[in-house]
Amino acid sequence: MKIAVNTRFLLKDQLEGIGRFTYETLRRMVADHPEHDFVFLFDRPFDPAYLMAPNVTARVVYPPARHPVLFWWWFEQSVPRVLQQEQADVFLSTDNFLSLQTSVPTVLVVHDLAFEHYPQDMGRLVRKYYHYFMPRYAHKAQRIAAVSGYTKDDLVRQYGVAPEKIDVVYNGVNEEFSPLPESEQGRVRAQFSEGKPYFLFVGAIHPRKNLINLLRAYDLFRQRTDRPVRLLIAGRKGWHTDEIFQTWQSLAFQEDVVFLGRVAQTDLPRLYGAAEALAYVPYFEGFGIPVIEAQQCGCPVVTSDVSSLPEVAGEAALLVDPFQPEAIAAALTRLAQEPALAAQLRRAGLANVRRFSWNQSAQQLWATLCRTSGLNER
Repeated sequence: MKIAVNTRFLLKDQLEGIGRFTYETLRRMVADHPEHDFVFLFDRPFDPAYLMAPNVTARVVYPPARHPVLFWWWFEQSVPRVLQQEQADVFLSTDNFLSLQTSVPTVLVVHDLAFEHYPQDMGRLVRKYYHYFMPRYAHKAQRIAAVSGYTKDDLVRQYGVAPEKIDVVYNGVNEEFSPLPESEQGRVRAQFSEGKPYFLFVGAIHPRKNLINLLRAYDLFRQRTDRPVRLLIAGRKGWHTDEIFQTWQSLAFQEDVVFLGRVAQTDLPRLYGAAEALAYVPYFEGFGIPVIEAQQCGCPVVTSDVSSLPEVAGEAALLVDPFQPEAIAAALTRLAQEPALAAQLRRAGLANVRRFSWNQSAQQLWATLCRTSGLNER
């Protein structure tokens, strides 16, 4: 079987949610199934490291698709032509989009429908593109892999997709995430927070991550406790960030909020392992990978009680209303003042995260491909 894959989110040193899912599932699938050929479709020059195995070839498909007009061109003009040239048996698209103009059976991975709930968080043209095309994509796909039960239910609610054609394929967490010895925790604090304890946020800086309310909650926490706990924010600067930075500049404890930018993948487990807690309270997530990364590092988690986050966190996190800074601050205060609670969340997190692995994700996605193509799931 020849499997064509949309790999335009495999960007060197820039793997986030979609890119991470794509990379971790594909590198396992191509190794597990050397009897099949994979054609990776990139929209720009790629790192040769992404040619993961001898059964992988790559095509750079014009044009680079990072704008709605170019989305349309890439998916509706260029991709169908390449699929025909390659005589692909199935097309796997891992980033919410697919081609309406191909007859090749297609598996679509849907990460979230955040734009349906918070359309104001994206530009007008992108928003119009999503609203027009996403329902069509969902109905065109032969099968859908949704990254959470919440996302599956959202597809059913929003677009009337038949639930039986949607498989839930969770994200996973890498083995490099593990608890950090106490002797190393001090070195991490010395490197990133001048030796002080810290709460950690991991993710891109943009409105959906709810940093405005997190910053307000952190200021409330500091005003009510005598613990000099910092807030470290690890992630690239995204879009619509003016209000976030204005809020930061207005804080009484502004100097104790540290924007680290995008951190090296090797530093991320260390940052989780030395943190007092992950403070991750977005108002919408299709999954929320930082939650399980933190749990696998033995890091207590404060997260939101909305969308997919209760499903992912299980009973191993303090769940809060992300729209209430008071509630977020209260959870941070509890963790800072109740060592027994923090220890209990560490234990519960390590148990909860056993539900997730990239090996399992890859196997489940392969099963979805096989159901689409009629291939035996071996």
